[in-house]
Amino acid sequence: MDQALPASGTYVCHSITWASGDPRLLLAPLPGGPLVYAPIAGRRLGYQVSGTGRWCTGRYQFADRVRVEAAACPDRAPAEAGGQCAACAGRDDFRFAHRFHSGGHVPDALAAYMAQPHWLYLATFADGTTKIGTAAEPRKRSRLDEQGALIATYLAQSADGRAVRFLEDALTRHIGLTQTVRAAAKLTALAEMRDLAPAIAAHQQHLDRATEALSGLNVQATPEPWTPPGQGDLLRTPETGRALYPHDPRSGEHGLTVLSCLGSQVLATLDGDGGQLPYLLDLGTLKGRRIVLGAQFSSPPVAVQSALF
Repeated sequence: MDQALPASGTYVCHSITWASGDPRLLLAPLPGGPLVYAPIAGRRLGYQVSGTGRWCTGRYQFADRVRVEAAACPDRAPAEAGGQCAACAGRDDFRFAHRFHSGGHVPDALAAYMAQPHWLYLATFADGTTKIGTAAEPRKRSRLDEQGALIATYLAQSADGRAVRFLEDALTRHIGLTQTVRAAAKLTALAEMRDLAPAIAAHQQHLDRATEALSGLNVQATPEPWTPPGQGDLLRTPETGRALYPHDPRSGEHGLTVLSCLGSQVLATLDGDGGQLPYLLDLGTLKGRRIVLGAQFSSPPVAVQSALF
């Protein structure tokens, strides 16, 4: 994954991935070729969105018994339901993972993958919202890095994916923890963050309640703090000024230099911006879009007020 941000070319953007330990745009080149893991931290990203459609972002395939890896759509086809084309959806055995513990079809490769140890975690975002989640052992680090949380704790390790999903559902029922947080809510919370104290207090409260609930289920909690990646330090600092990016990243052309990245949310400056505050935007919204990369692309000039004042 030791790749550079391409200087040109047209790509289907898959997402922001932390699989390599740092934030990268996962790009499928057109008309074909292997996926590109393009680093963005500290880089200038110039791009133009091509058209208005959504394109298939491929599937996950099993690299071996314990790891999955992204695979591009071989046809770079238009997306249908769920962001995939029918052909990729039909070949995606990993899609059954979300309901693995509820019965139904279980491909052999998925059964082997889910048989490895999994982690149960709590992740708290800038407004104090806390979610419960799970991660397979090889994804223990990258799964949390991609969440865009301020604070997180690994609660316990389970023997396999089935057991950890039952624990996740149990904590949702017993103490009302959500299993999903919308990307738009994460972005708004980061824009409005003035103080870390509410998120820290909320995380500790949920951690205490989750530990107690696990004890009631005869499961010993083994809390282990997540160490957030340094690429997100500026965004986790309330004193860092920021303004919401006033353009839609999903259309037109844009040019920005990434200062900090938290999950898929980035803090960036624009060319010739002078003393303006850096801008906050979610590059995850580019998922399924065709983009053309190039140094010639730039964002329109703007004059906005800080999201914090």
